[in-house]
Amino acid sequence: MSVFNAYMALSGAIDADVTRDERLSRRTTYRIGGPAALVVRCNDHRSLVRTIDVLAHEQVKWVVMGKGSNVLVSDDGYDGCVILLGRDFSRVSFSSEEEGVVTVGAGVVLAKLVADSMSRGLAGLECCAGIPGTVGGAIAMDAGTRNDWIGPRVRDVVALRPGSGLVRHDGRDIMWGYRSTSIPEGDIILEVTLGLTPSTRDAVGATVEKLMARRRRTQPMGRPSCGSVFRNPQGASVGALLDECGLKGYAVGGAQVSNVHANFVVNNGNATAADVMAVISHMHETVLSERGIDLEPEVKFLGFSR
Repeated sequence: MSVFNAYMALSGAIDADVTRDERLSRRTTYRIGGPAALVVRCNDHRSLVRTIDVLAHEQVKWVVMGKGSNVLVSDDGYDGCVILLGRDFSRVSFSSEEEGVVTVGAGVVLAKLVADSMSRGLAGLECCAGIPGTVGGAIAMDAGTRNDWIGPRVRDVVALRPGSGLVRHDGRDIMWGYRSTSIPEGDIILEVTLGLTPSTRDAVGATVEKLMARRRRTQPMGRPSCGSVFRNPQGASVGALLDECGLKGYAVGGAQVSNVHANFVVNNGNATAADVMAVISHMHETVLSERGIDLEPEVKFLGFSR
């Protein structure tokens, strides 16, 4: 594996920003994480394909990252390449021929799409209000609330399948599940077309504000976190389970189980990834011991040996 060779092959050769040893704490909502060996922000399709080809040739592992809202990065960092989707993947286009149809790049910030849709009086994305991250990440995890999610609005998804090229997934053929989809894990989501419902700005705005008010009441909105740590078990609320086990307020170093919502672990300002991992492990072990439920993490771990 040669990160240096990959860096030299990509620097100045493609439409991309290429950096070495960039701390990932500035790219995650946890504000935690050591350096990535390589970070490449690809601004177009050609640069993305070339980046993946070079990384494969140099045997450098890689991962695509959005806004880092659902990831915990090791204090030691990541010894591979973090790929970011730049300019050409950050466009929003509302159809002039069919009302409610919008094509969005995977790199678009989800909050921007929600706001743009609301300003046009288009309903359907209210469930995504207040969720950090990008559209690509939202599609990959079928983001939304417990009762509503983005999947049913998807008409099609365009993705890059390394080694094969572009592939199109019809929204009707995708299996949308709780925080999951049937889109192959190796596919890099590039663009999505959504079908939204014509409404009014006031009506959509009222729904968004109602949901945001609820999030402000029930989630620790003001502190760095990764969002929900664990998935809800079948027929149960993981937040309630954790609360019933007395885990609110449990802390290790600068990481603490939120007193607002027990399924959030917050960074009180000086938390390390090791602190967060220790808290998450304690949460998991406590629920397993007291309730016999093996909780499944929703957060993704990057740079850890396990």
